Amino acid sequence: DMMDSSPSTATNSNSSGDSIVAEGNKRVLSIQSHVVSGYVGNKAAVFPLQLLGYDVDVINSVQFSNHTGYPFGWEGKVLDGSMLGTLVDGMENNGLLSHDGGGGIGNILTGYIGSESFLRAVVSVVNKLKGYNSECRYVCDPVLGDMGKFYVPEGLVDIYRKDVLPLADVITPNQFEVEQLTGITILSIQDAQRACCILHDLGVSVVLITSIVFPNNGGSNDCNNASTDLLMPTSNDSIGMFASQRQYRSQRDSYQPLAGEQSETE
Repeated sequence: DMMDSSPSTATNSNSSGDSIVAEGNKRVLSIQSHVVSGYVGNKAAVFPLQLLGYDVDVINSVQFSNHTGYPFGWEGKVLDGSMLGTLVDGMENNGLLSHDGGGGIGNILTGYIGSESFLRAVVSVVNKLKGYNSECRYVCDPVLGDMGKFYVPEGLVDIYRKDVLPLADVITPNQFEVEQLTGITILSIQDAQRACCILHDLGVSVVLITSIVFPNNGGSNDCNNASTDLLMPTSNDSIGMFASQRQYRSQRDSYQPLAGEQSETE
């Protein structure tokens, strides 16, 4: 019933028919794009999360005809920050952000954001949810663009760097996005390590660079000389993923490394 008048704890069922209760750490607020044609943003994220037993609350940051990589562009609307605030206020008014209401939200996932006001509103939402649940994990995909091209207003870079990343527990940028956020051009594993250190210093615990292209120019890309487990082809340019983690005393402490500890990659 779409208009059920009574609040209830959301549940999913797995393939065996067992009920999966969406407790606090199994609820996700996913704030990403929506496209009519194709599978990116929330259309790509929600169903896999549900299959894993998560209850997903969905807010679409934009409503586009297709993703922004098409040669003749796209049509649609971009939500602004006031719209996001209104939606979250409605959830809060009905107790859907607290553990006493809808079970609490244990995870926040953000992706494509189409306006500066919306991204600033995301900061407020993340702070609000962490106020309700200090263990709420924020996974941020700082979507900016790829292959030297911006998909979003360039003003989002400073907002991500100054306001969003200090709140994030995990970020999943691509190479272009890392370079924009850190100012480091990545040509080697060592460059990637330096960039990750900058992101860690902003407060991010886990950095996963989802794709890096290393030019085959004779530079130092020897995996044996770097603390990483990076799979690299041997012919032409090399492409890989790069993960780095820094541990802190507590999830939202002052983000100082533990005594004697340095940033480590894995």
